[in-house]
Amino acid sequence: MITFTLNGVNETFHGNPEENLLKYLRLDKHITSIKDGCSNQATCGACTVEINGKAKLACVIKMKTIEGAEIFTPEGFPEYVKDTIAKAFVNKGAVQCGFCSPGFISRTKVLLQENPNPTIDEIQKAIKPHICRCTGYKKIEEAIQYAGQSIRENIKLEITKTSGKIGVSHPKYDAYKTAIGERKFVDDMFFDGMLYAALKFSDHPKAKVLKIDITKAEKLQGVHKIFTAKDIPGEKKVGLIYQDWSVMIDEGKTTHYIGDVIAGIVADSDEIAREAVQLIKVDYEVLEPVTDVYNAINGARVHPEKPNNFDTCQFTIGDADKTIRESKYVSKGKFETQRIEHAFLEKEAAIARPDGKDGLELFSQSQGVYEDRRQVAMILGLDEEKVRVTLIANGGGFGGKEDLSVQGHTALFAYLLQKPVKLTLTREESIRLHPKKHPVFMEMELAANENGKLTALKLRAIGDTGAYASVGTKVLERVAGHASAGYYVPVIDIEAKTVYTNNIPCGAKRGFGANQVSFAIEQCIDDLCNQAGFDRWQFRYENALTDGLKTSTGQTVQGVGIRACLEEIKDDFKNAKYAGLACAIKNSGVGNGMIDESKVIIEIISENKVRLHHGCTEMGQGVHNMALQTLCEETVISPDIIEVVVDTEAQIKTGMTTSSRATALVGLAVINAAKAFKGDLKTKSLKNLAGKSYKGQYICDWTTKPGTKVKEQITHYSYGYAAQVCIINDDGKIKKIIAAHDGGKIMNPMLFEGQVEGGVHMGLGYALTESLPMKDGFLLSDKMKDLKILRAHETPEIDVRMIEVKDPVGPYGAKGIGEIGMVPTAAAVSCALTKFDGERRYKLPLKRD
Repeated sequence: MITFTLNGVNETFHGNPEENLLKYLRLDKHITSIKDGCSNQATCGACTVEINGKAKLACVIKMKTIEGAEIFTPEGFPEYVKDTIAKAFVNKGAVQCGFCSPGFISRTKVLLQENPNPTIDEIQKAIKPHICRCTGYKKIEEAIQYAGQSIRENIKLEITKTSGKIGVSHPKYDAYKTAIGERKFVDDMFFDGMLYAALKFSDHPKAKVLKIDITKAEKLQGVHKIFTAKDIPGEKKVGLIYQDWSVMIDEGKTTHYIGDVIAGIVADSDEIAREAVQLIKVDYEVLEPVTDVYNAINGARVHPEKPNNFDTCQFTIGDADKTIRESKYVSKGKFETQRIEHAFLEKEAAIARPDGKDGLELFSQSQGVYEDRRQVAMILGLDEEKVRVTLIANGGGFGGKEDLSVQGHTALFAYLLQKPVKLTLTREESIRLHPKKHPVFMEMELAANENGKLTALKLRAIGDTGAYASVGTKVLERVAGHASAGYYVPVIDIEAKTVYTNNIPCGAKRGFGANQVSFAIEQCIDDLCNQAGFDRWQFRYENALTDGLKTSTGQTVQGVGIRACLEEIKDDFKNAKYAGLACAIKNSGVGNGMIDESKVIIEIISENKVRLHHGCTEMGQGVHNMALQTLCEETVISPDIIEVVVDTEAQIKTGMTTSSRATALVGLAVINAAKAFKGDLKTKSLKNLAGKSYKGQYICDWTTKPGTKVKEQITHYSYGYAAQVCIINDDGKIKKIIAAHDGGKIMNPMLFEGQVEGGVHMGLGYALTESLPMKDGFLLSDKMKDLKILRAHETPEIDVRMIEVKDPVGPYGAKGIGEIGMVPTAAAVSCALTKFDGERRYKLPLKRD
């Protein structure tokens, strides 16, 4: 028996003394403000609690060590202190996805009672145990200082009130409830009679499954059912674009990577389900995996039905070889970028339950609930209308929650058992399962004439898309389509291959191919400048895209803000002793001949409540704000009465939340829906409109497919633009990143700045430390600490400069911002290091002394 106090209440624990405090708090007490982000690795800080006046990580505190302890979670903090810290976080924009926020608030509470007036250095030291994947930490640091000042001066903070219109820093939707841990994420939800599932993964990247022996596992007390591929009533393969991803691998079939699922166990508890996994015995015929992308092109097929190099994207304008031969200056290089993990703080989780009819309800954290519905219906052999998917705003995505991960398995188990089932991955399983950022291998030649004008670009790129296609073909399309980055190059010869291997799949990840090729071209540009003595800033300015010029796909662009961005950072770059400069372009929308669409419904509930339905995923980037603020701009109703909902029950089918397109698509659909609403408001009050709804949509169906002969090439409906400068000290350390970004129309300055800061932070990790290496189809490490995500004290100053050059398509001229913050960062850092030591860089992460 162990006794202690929890939030001022005496508690007695009679269970396993080796159990950790996190499990007790979340599963026994259902205190879910305390999050599990790293699966007991003491790496993420999301489980921070106060024990005897000190901040501790609950995931590594054994129950046997807390005898007589006084424990507090945010639920038990003094109301004024918790409220002040949380509102400081909200008002300073420190809450994005918010999964990490309660942990930071716990740490802040303890810090401020020990040190009421901390410096930024002291704050950074205090929050070392914490990871935030969204914000880049800067707004968190500001919020902690602001909270400290408010508490010292006994100020009662209120959440900032605004008109909710565009252009104002309206607080992030639902940020306060998220910050204090009141808003639930999927794994925070519990239902009566809910069972728990776990998955048995393949032990080999490539092996024929001879026999799956479940006899011992199914006899374990508490196990309800063990499922294999034979139990799937519908399609056994799914996929976003290509239907190639096996839901489970059946006997007689061959595994494709270590994340393939062999079986699923449903039991009374997660602990029992995982114990049963260990009792499953699988006999394999182990085969040699194909893991080298070059060997894979003509090697043994990963999928027997099609070649490993299953897609090649090409763009040709003029004769590149001839132009390069005739050009005065040529830079060549072989460049390589690494595989990296998204490391969203919220691990994959899903809950499914029967709907009481003949269908299913799924609670999902996915980046596309309508895609979830389509693929789950395929697996179950049901009509889509019989699958309802409710979005639970997620704890970070960055592209890593586009593909179906655990939603299909959870739905299958719940549907066949006719009971509610939850499936949550551990961090190790998450790293093993979901798609990563593509390693891309690039051979580039870039030429310029004696006048400092770019003349030709030749690129041969190969992307390792791993075991399944995911959206790999689209990523390599972006490599090709962004190969000339923010510059005009008149002659183009580009080829980008998408190749299967037996490595972990790669798919969508912030930047989506643009980051990889940006690194290569910026190194080549600096090399050209070094060869010819060109000024690095002036060369970029003279070659920058402007209205009427063409990208590497041949698309003529309008509303281009690269020169405005370059002008903004010119003095900073020129005045720095060691600095690197990179320009960026990043598409909005899937494009390339595919349809980008969005639908919304404005539902008038009463004079005090308007419900706004859309189909995109809120994952910290602020799409709910974009929808809400657009509606406020159009109708002048109060933001306080607007509720934003994403649920397939609304039947407003929308594609994936991807490609920096949500602001434009949702915003334009809201504007469309608001036309009739505005008209009615001229003569009627909200009270008189109660019960009425207004539908709107926006469809872009006029982009062109690569390789097709068309009169005008329109690869994407819109682009965002940026220029970033990396400044290095005399000791070779990064002092500052200056990020000038053209947002067209800045819809919300605070959220805009937060998105760029978060993107830059992720870009710095991509440049310097992050990697997810594999050997022979196996991970070298599946631990979160080995991802080497930069902490607050390792993140330099980030200076965001907001530029507005209106886009011809986006709402009010707005452009996408979710990805471009990360696109030029690694390139700018590499150029700065080259300036510092004279060594060209060809591989990420960058090597430095």
